[in-house]
Amino acid sequence: MERKITIRVRDGLHARPATRFVKLAKSFACDIEITKGSRSASAKSAVKLMLLSISENDDVVLKTSGVDEATALDHLASYLQDPLAGLE
Repeated sequence: MERKITIRVRDGLHARPATRFVKLAKSFACDIEITKGSRSASAKSAVKLMLLSISENDDVVLKTSGVDEATALDHLASYLQDPLAGLE
């Protein structure tokens, strides 16, 4: 599954929000990838995620594949659109 998302995380996915995003991603069993432009990275690696230099208002594609892909996609997309979502 995949979904195009406009990043609404203030200041983008720098260290702290990227770490929170990765923690959330690791709570799912499926494979998760995030793509910005022509570059992709595992959403379960903070270092690789930060190398994408994702900023607020950037468009990315979030892809999930596996047993809990729909739930993961919904929760991770919610986080990228509202960083307080999905952290309950």
